[in-house]
Amino acid sequence: MATKMTAKGVCTTTAPGTEQYETFYSAHRGKRISRVMYDYRDTDNELFSCVAPTLAECRRKRDEWLYKKHNTQK
Repeated sequence: MATKMTAKGVCTTTAPGTEQYETFYSAHRGKRISRVMYDYRDTDNELFSCVAPTLAECRRKRDEWLYKKHNTQK
């Protein structure tokens, strides 16, 4: 699958505090389904990536990750 989110296998989401996403299609049990591939580079430069059915679901997962990350640090 060709993607704008990677170049030679390396994530192109490089600026802290930015997100990048794109929709792709897959087949499951003979049905075509859409998925969203999502990357978010946190302000400390850590990368969060996920795949979900919608952009809203990706952002919910990102927010959950950020909450856990920032509330469990010592």
